[in-house]
Amino acid sequence: MRKWVRKGAWLAAALVLCAGPVVAQTRLRAWNIHPEGYPVTEAMKSFAQQVAKGTQGRYQIEVHSNATLGDQPKAVQMLKSGEIDLAEFSSGPLSDAVPGIKVLNLPFLFTDSAHMFRHLDGKLGERFSTNLKNAGFVVLGWYDGGARSFYCAKRAPANIRDLAGASIRVQQSEIYKEMVTLLDAKPVALPFKEVLAGFEKGDIDCAENNMPSYESTGHYKVARNVYVTNHVISPEALVVSTALWNKLTPEDRKVFAEAGAQSALLMRDLWNRRVAQAQEVAARQGSQFVRVKDISPFVRRMAPLYNKYMADPTTREELLTIVAN
Repeated sequence: MRKWVRKGAWLAAALVLCAGPVVAQTRLRAWNIHPEGYPVTEAMKSFAQQVAKGTQGRYQIEVHSNATLGDQPKAVQMLKSGEIDLAEFSSGPLSDAVPGIKVLNLPFLFTDSAHMFRHLDGKLGERFSTNLKNAGFVVLGWYDGGARSFYCAKRAPANIRDLAGASIRVQQSEIYKEMVTLLDAKPVALPFKEVLAGFEKGDIDCAENNMPSYESTGHYKVARNVYVTNHVISPEALVVSTALWNKLTPEDRKVFAEAGAQSALLMRDLWNRRVAQAQEVAARQGSQFVRVKDISPFVRRMAPLYNKYMADPTTREELLTIVAN
């Protein structure tokens, strides 16, 4: 009997040695506001896979999409308190933390997304990242927030004069309200989920957003006239809390940073495909697209807005950097 007990003990020891060291796992929670299948969500899932692979499974990231953990303002507080570890935010809460980022929401600042990313993937993005890190957000990748245009139900704008007098739905944003006012139109701050009803009730004549939002919400069913102005081209960002970043080893930081950069490139590619798909669907259902041929009349109208932010010391340097390049 003692012989079999000794053999059993040796066998157990051998199995433990063969199994190797047990890897301790750290589970992280990541937040975003977008639905399943959306470019942001898919890019974040890819990021999570790359982190798990690069850390040999030590970090497992759970992606919570569709704002299931709370809305964006709540998510900002959750990130700061440590309830969540990563998030993908629009430029709104980022500019609350670093006022200089507000310039990225100025109309007609960028010609297209490629123009914007030349700055964000360069020195301007590095400066924003440094300031955001000091505010508690470590940027892992700049995502595409899309190009916004006007779409209307009761009018078919083909030039700047056709927007005069229109009631246009805008976000709760000072810049957007001023932009619409400078177009001699009336800004109507309406929650996004109420835009469709606003068109149906006649409370608004037009709204403005990116093409995937226009198509996925069904706004194209009631507002078929799209004036492609691309008036605001802005970014979003994948961020990790400074608290978590400070706990990571230099090797793990490198894994997170590289995975973030790769996810950003993936998101931008998925976004471009999604924009083309949205335009195709809307056009097939009868939407009419009219593109701006000359943006100079719009730019001249925005002069007071540009001057305001040029005079503000918190945004002057950033604005000058973009305009100069």
